[in-house]
Amino acid sequence: MPLPDRDTLVAYPAGDVSSTGTVLHVERLADGRSAVVLDRTALHPVDTAWPDQPADRAALRWGDDERVVQDGVTGGIHQGVLHLGADLPVRNGTEGWTFVVAHVIEGAPPAVGTTVEVEVDAAYRRSLSAGHTGCHLASLALDAALAAAWSKPVALDALGHPAFDQLAIQRSQIVPDGSLDTYRVGRSLRRKGFDPAALDDPGAVAERANAVLTTWVTAGGDVRIERTDDALSARRRWVCALPDGPVSIPCGGTHVESLSALGSVTVALTTRPVDGGLELEMRTQVTPAR
Repeated sequence: MPLPDRDTLVAYPAGDVSSTGTVLHVERLADGRSAVVLDRTALHPVDTAWPDQPADRAALRWGDDERVVQDGVTGGIHQGVLHLGADLPVRNGTEGWTFVVAHVIEGAPPAVGTTVEVEVDAAYRRSLSAGHTGCHLASLALDAALAAAWSKPVALDALGHPAFDQLAIQRSQIVPDGSLDTYRVGRSLRRKGFDPAALDDPGAVAERANAVLTTWVTAGGDVRIERTDDALSARRRWVCALPDGPVSIPCGGTHVESLSALGSVTVALTTRPVDGGLELEMRTQVTPAR
């Protein structure tokens, strides 16, 4: 059977944690495992272009069989070849490619044409969603806390503040009920007008950011994902109601439905010197509402 010529339809942007799909392709992997491609799934895979959110934990069920999904990765099909995970050479959505969710399992896979149920670990998803929403809020609060540190006009964030997060980010990792973001403040950022002295007291910056975060979370605004369609490669945006108005950020991850679910969001900032500048680390902690 030929490889799929249409993107996997994904249900996780709507918050779904279960789905039923048909096996379109099974790729045998070099380590003996198999990558199962369905026509639709609720499983959120790792995006290889920006792998900040881990894959969901999940199981596949068909007939009397069940397999734990050991990994969920994005795959791309081009000229009759399926490229998986780190071997995918293009970004999700690249023209001329078909993008699929690959469910990596051990043991005998289901046959092509089999109807398979996907069951996602809802508690783990919920904790990652809280961490991802908290991460977006923290980045905006950090931008606000550092807004006075710029002497030149630069790109602005969704709230109209100088986009420190966008301009300085090096790594971002979503974890259950939190995130870890690392920023580089070097010559390039200084040339853009950022004053590194603004980070001489990271505790004071964190205090300002946390005051903003408390105001936002207390307001309990709605959160949703807007998308053009259900295809894996469709453009998606995180939209959140904040006291000063709605904000919208491109995002392929999962999120809570309301800031009231977060309980509290706090950040801690630390700096360390590196060649040519300094590195800023922001740890975001979400304490979910009970």
